[in-house]
Amino acid sequence: MSETHGRVRVGLEAELPEGSQTEVSVEGLSVVVVRYEGEFYALRNNCTHKDYPLLGGEVSAGRITCAKHGGKFELATGKAKALPAVKPVKLYRTVLEAGEVYVEPL
Repeated sequence: MSETHGRVRVGLEAELPEGSQTEVSVEGLSVVVVRYEGEFYALRNNCTHKDYPLLGGEVSAGRITCAKHGGKFELATGKAKALPAVKPVKLYRTVLEAGEVYVEPL
């Protein structure tokens, strides 16, 4: 996972199946990349409620759930959709280029 000018390679699209979650580091911060319904979403890998990783949380209805206390975040917007989380998580841009998936800061 190489980094060039803030852009980080996640991997080959073909190697990231539906439902996959991959952790990458963007500018020193942990980011979780989720493939959901054929799209890639990238969010800061950190629940805004209690500083707990989102990686591995259940993904359904376009949201990822924090395994610790059940906070839910919308994949497309980062908005908190279930208590105890109230603050959104930071989003990152995903780029698909020549069969490779990349993440970069917005």
